[in-house]
Amino acid sequence: MRIRILNEKCDPSVAEDRTLPYNCYLVWYEIDKTLYYDLVIPYNQVSLFDHYWDKYREDFKGFKQSEGRVNPKLWEANKTEKKQKKR
Repeated sequence: MRIRILNEKCDPSVAEDRTLPYNCYLVWYEIDKTLYYDLVIPYNQVSLFDHYWDKYREDFKGFKQSEGRVNPKLWEANKTEKKQKKR
């Protein structure tokens, strides 16, 4: 899979978090007349579009970059560091 879903069917306000990596996107799609949002880190925008288009076709509505400001490499290092401290 060329995308990583961080948060599925979430509140769109989660994309306003500035501690997210800058390559994180908010995706919206419709299922049974209800709008849903996912927070996703894709390999690139094409893979993000392809994944959601293949899955939802006409119900895929769009995506936009989140408010994240953190370098993705530093965000990942910070995340694994926290996991190791819990042990």
